[in-house]
Amino acid sequence: MDIPIIRLHDRQDLTGQIYRQLRAGIIDGRLAGGQRLPSTRELATQLGVSRKTTLEVFERLITEGYLRAQQGDGTFVADGLTRAPQHLPVAEKRSPDIEVGDTLLQAYSVWSEVPESLSMPTPHPPLPFDFMGGVTDKTQFPFDAWRRAFGHALRMQAKSRGHYRDPAGEQELRLAVARYVAFSRSVACSWQDVIVTQGAQQALDLLARVCIKPGDVVAVEDPGYPPARAAFAALGAKVAGVRVDAQGLVVADLPKDARLVYVTPSHQFPLGMPMSLERRVELLEWAQRHRAVIVEDDYDGEFRFEGRPMESLKSLDRAGVVAYVGTFSKTIFPELRVGYVIPPRSLNPALQKAKQIGDWHTTTLTQTALARFMLDGDFARHLRRIRKQYEARRSVLIAHLSGDLAPWFEPLVPAAGIHMTALLKNGIEEGPLIAAAAEASIGLYGIAAFYASQPARHGLLFGYGGISAEDIDAALKRLAKVMQC
Repeated sequence: MDIPIIRLHDRQDLTGQIYRQLRAGIIDGRLAGGQRLPSTRELATQLGVSRKTTLEVFERLITEGYLRAQQGDGTFVADGLTRAPQHLPVAEKRSPDIEVGDTLLQAYSVWSEVPESLSMPTPHPPLPFDFMGGVTDKTQFPFDAWRRAFGHALRMQAKSRGHYRDPAGEQELRLAVARYVAFSRSVACSWQDVIVTQGAQQALDLLARVCIKPGDVVAVEDPGYPPARAAFAALGAKVAGVRVDAQGLVVADLPKDARLVYVTPSHQFPLGMPMSLERRVELLEWAQRHRAVIVEDDYDGEFRFEGRPMESLKSLDRAGVVAYVGTFSKTIFPELRVGYVIPPRSLNPALQKAKQIGDWHTTTLTQTALARFMLDGDFARHLRRIRKQYEARRSVLIAHLSGDLAPWFEPLVPAAGIHMTALLKNGIEEGPLIAAAAEASIGLYGIAAFYASQPARHGLLFGYGGISAEDIDAALKRLAKVMQC
C-alpha cells in the first residue's frame, strides 16, 4: 500500500522528513489507529530511499508509541491517539453554556484581560536618531571595571559547590543594595530586608502574588506603566486607573476597597512630575487606614538635576505599608535583568517563598559580579559620570522644546529621570507625527497608549538615556523642519 501523505522535498535529512510527516499524519488522524503500514522495504521502494532510512523511522516511531509492531503480521498505527482533543473550543470560549470551572477557560478568562501589547516602546528598524524611553547609553558604561567584577565572580563560582542558593539573593549583593538605598534614597533597611529579583517586573509580579487574589482591586496611576497593570491583571485583579495631577496620584480618587496601590512618586511615569510631600503623607495615611500595600516603583530616581534630591516614599513609612522596588535597568542596562524589592518586613517571608517557587533564585554569577562592582565603588563612579552626561542631554532637549519647537510642544520638565514628556498643541495627533518623523530618520514615541481609563492626551515621550547630546540637537533641528511642513 502507498502512504500518499509523504512528500520528499529534497535529498537532505531524509530520515527526519519521513519521520515528521508520518508523525504528523498519525497525530492529526490522516493515518487512523489500527491502520496497517507498508513494510520498511516497500516504503523504501516507494520513496526511493534506502531501507536503512525507513527502518530508522519505524524504530523511532515504535519507541515513541506512535506505531506498534506485530510479529509476523506487520506494523500498525497505534490506537488511542484519536481520543486526544483535536481543537480548542475557540468559538465556545465566551459561551454562557460553558462550565466556569473548566481549567482552560479559567486561564483564558484571566489572560484575555491582559493586553496583547504592553504599550511600551518596542525596537523598530534602527533609526539614526532614536528617543526610545527606558534605555541607557552602553558606550558610557565602564566595561573594564565590569570585566574585573565578572572575573572575580567566575573565580568565586569556581571555588563554590554546585548547589541552589538563597532565594532572596546573595548576601554580598543584598548588603551592597542596602547601603546604596540608605545613602541615595534614605531607605533605612538591613541586608536581610532586601530580596533580589529578575528586574523590577519580577518584583511587581511577586508582590501581586503575595498581596492580592483574583477579584481584588488594585489602584494604578492613569496614565501609568502598562507592564505593571498587566502584572496585576494577569493574576485576576480588578485594575482601577486613578488620575494624576501636578502633585501626583490623586489620593481622594482611590477606590476604598483597593488592596494595593502602585505609584511612581519620584518621577511619575510617563508625565514626570514628583509626588508632593503633602500627597505622600496623605497616601501613607490612606494605606494605613484601609490596610492596603503601597508599591513604590523608583525606576530612575537616581538621576535628579534640580533642587534637593527627593527622598523616597519608603523613607517616610513608619507603619510598614510601603514595598520599595528598584532596578539596575536604568543605571546599568536593561538586559542585566537585576532588580530588588524592600518590602514591609511582614511580607518578606511570603515573598521569599514566592521567589523560590517562581525561579528559585536569580543567577548568582551576575549577583556576585554586581556586588563587587558596587562595593568597589565602580557603580557610584559610573552614576556620577553618567549623571553629567544625562544632564547635558536634558538641557539640549529643554532648549529645543522651549525654543524652536515651542509652537507645537508643551514640555513637562521633570526634575529627575531619563525621559521627558512633551504634550502636543493645536490638536496635533501622535500617529501622523511619529510617521513623518520616521521618514526623517527620527524615532519618536507617543503617550496616548499609557492611558487606561482617563481621557488620553496626545504627546511624545523623549527618552534621552540612549542618544547623545549632539544627536539630540541634530534630531530636533530636523524635527522642527518636519513640523513646519
